Amino acid sequence: MASKGDSPMRREIDVMVKEIKERFGIVGREKELRMALAAKLSGRHLLLEGDVGVGKTLLASAIAQYFGQPMYRVDGDERYTESKLVGYWDPPLVIAYGYDYEKSFIPGPLTRAMLEGGILFINELNRLPESTQNVLLPAMDERKITIPKIGIIEAKNGFFIIATQNPREYVGVSALSEALRDRFVWIKLDYQSEEEEREIVRLRTGCTDPTIVEIAVKICRATREHPHIRRGASVRGAIDLVSILQKFGSYETEDWINAALMALGTKIEIDESNERSVEDIISEIVVSILENF
Repeated sequence: MASKGDSPMRREIDVMVKEIKERFGIVGREKELRMALAAKLSGRHLLLEGDVGVGKTLLASAIAQYFGQPMYRVDGDERYTESKLVGYWDPPLVIAYGYDYEKSFIPGPLTRAMLEGGILFINELNRLPESTQNVLLPAMDERKITIPKIGIIEAKNGFFIIATQNPREYVGVSALSEALRDRFVWIKLDYQSEEEEREIVRLRTGCTDPTIVEIAVKICRATREHPHIRRGASVRGAIDLVSILQKFGSYETEDWINAALMALGTKIEIDESNERSVEDIISEIVVSILENF
């Protein structure tokens, strides 16, 4: 009898994890990928939560594309209405053809994913209006939605929702309703290890100098721990920093500071009680890392 850690399903998922990482260039995240695959294979809709830049979208998109199903993407926006998600009757076409589904109805991504047994990928779900979020409830619960003048739409096998959300303290987001959260399984994505972040930067920038990569990653990680920074930079900041610095063609302290200001100035959020400027704080971090390297 196979042990729990060596079951056929575990081996199958391990193979899938390896294939996804190689195909989509994902560094680390083995545990999260196993969890996401378990959700998909068990037919449980998946919610990924984490700070900006931790790879939620990459992970969600990789899972969706890996299975080769039709995929429809929705980007969270407070102006995204229920009719955009489900679909709508086009007035000029209704006048010309009447309420004919084939000729006059413009199906939205939810309807198309359900009818085709596809995947609905919702990026930043908690930026959608609550009324739009609520449209998902019957689709997730009963695998059905009702469209006026059409009737009941039932989801085909394979229909799956994978969504991402930023933590609720982010500007422009709202808390998901308890009813909607209850219908997802949840995976929290944190920042990756320093070693994995260095590998991500190396792959994304093509930089062959490990010292440059290491310093850039240390600078970004320092922004997450600085007492005057409310929200630090993700690995995306290190990628931008290395990319810019390579174009400068020089690695003097002044160049590091200027590249860091460009790369991180829009990616960090200063604490409201702090009176220091973004430029001052970033410069301080850069100088400190360079002096102690």
